[in-house]
Amino acid sequence: MQFQVTEIEFDFTTDDGEYELQPSKQEQIINKVYDNIWEVDDEEDLTDAITDYTGWCIKSIDYRIILK
Repeated sequence: MQFQVTEIEFDFTTDDGEYELQPSKQEQIINKVYDNIWEVDDEEDLTDAITDYTGWCIKSIDYRIILK
């Protein structure tokens, strides 16, 4: 299935809460996610693929399924 992310919120802080990614870098990552069409099996695979791609955990996500 193909997914297009319409809204996403990441946790851009480190596990210890000591560091938060710069806002300009956050925006770059979010825009890259929006620009991609994600071809995965289901929503769980979508979140895994995006986390692997960005290196950041997802707090919330909205998407639409693209029908072929």
